[in-house]
Amino acid sequence: MAATERIGTTALVQVSRFPNLAHGDDIGREIRGPDGIDEMTDTMTTSTRIDFIYLSEEDMIRAGVTDMAACVDTMEEMFALLYHGDYRMAGPSNNSHGSVVVFPEDSPFPDMPKPTPDRRFMAMPAYLGGRFKTAGMKWYGSNIANRDKGLPRSILMFVLNDADTGAPLAFMSANLLSAYRTGAVPGVGARHLARKDSKVVGILGPGVMARTSLAAFMAVCPQIDTVKVKGRGEKSLAAFQQWIAETYPQITTVQIVDTIEEVVRDSDIATFCQSGAIGDPSIYPVVKREWVSPGTFLSMPSLTNIDEGMEAPDIRKVLDNPGLYEAWFEENPKPVHRNVPVVGIRFLDLIDQGRMSHDQIEDLGKIVAGEAPGRRNDEEIIIMSVGGMPVEDVAWGTVVYRNALEKGIGVSLNLWDQPALR
Repeated sequence: MAATERIGTTALVQVSRFPNLAHGDDIGREIRGPDGIDEMTDTMTTSTRIDFIYLSEEDMIRAGVTDMAACVDTMEEMFALLYHGDYRMAGPSNNSHGSVVVFPEDSPFPDMPKPTPDRRFMAMPAYLGGRFKTAGMKWYGSNIANRDKGLPRSILMFVLNDADTGAPLAFMSANLLSAYRTGAVPGVGARHLARKDSKVVGILGPGVMARTSLAAFMAVCPQIDTVKVKGRGEKSLAAFQQWIAETYPQITTVQIVDTIEEVVRDSDIATFCQSGAIGDPSIYPVVKREWVSPGTFLSMPSLTNIDEGMEAPDIRKVLDNPGLYEAWFEENPKPVHRNVPVVGIRFLDLIDQGRMSHDQIEDLGKIVAGEAPGRRNDEEIIIMSVGGMPVEDVAWGTVVYRNALEKGIGVSLNLWDQPALR
């Protein structure tokens, strides 16, 4: 049996994952080939040594983090586990998105960060069962002013842990990990909820989320040949067009549009991927029923509002995890859509106000598990809210980590040979 198939199964085996690095002088050297990691045996060891691997962004790419088709499949597997309850996240209900550090408007400390848009630190822990059987946490800082320094808005890291001992398995760069798992979820939605012959995609916001969402749509709906996109700046739109031309030559038409209506109207799949200020739902991008053609699938991972027509019971409304939204609803002042701008929270606000029935809400995990129908015909309109969950990071992070072990990718680091405290 390959070493990677046993990672996370027995805690004491974990401490000798790198038996060839038995001496302190070897710690920190790169593992760059099949000889870098020895085949583990099923014999348990009494060693207390703990090694883990560090994966840079380059390492993550070599280990397959940008393999969108595999990521969509992994997210689909994760959703089935989610539906059956083989997972844990933070909070009293085990469904919290994470824990966030924000900053006050007024502080007596001049060096404290200011509460500018997207300024926060966040920890997102989770455990996932099934074949994964690992725990992990994504930690990131976000500052929109990073762009002026040539940096991404958010800088992310992820730690993966043995679910038995808690020992670290890997510490990895997570910007690509997070971006690809985020985009893969709309792909899972499209696999089950979009028309199979979908050809036209409408996109609001030509950023990273748009790229990974489109990559996922292409993985499950390969007949797509037209993209409509609305953005704020010529530079980002031009970069998006160039990326499509280089990555998907089968997309023969890329149309820059000026309005949200044009993004949605006549699209088989529409998605809102833009960033923006939260607090006033009246200025969130809105989907109007009159714009939506029969058979459209709307995937909404970002700020979204809907008009009264989209509230109607004939519009199918799917959440990526109802428990996540219920946790948000309990944790935030009402109406929650002011602080959590995804459309699924708008649904819960409407239910709380007596304007929508709870039985209108559907669970993507239940659909993936085969216990509820996906798309039933080519006429129904389906809108899916994407909230993002740390179990997604654990799922994809575990797959990439195991790929890295199999391929001998990464830098071995030592936590200790023997713990000083027991």
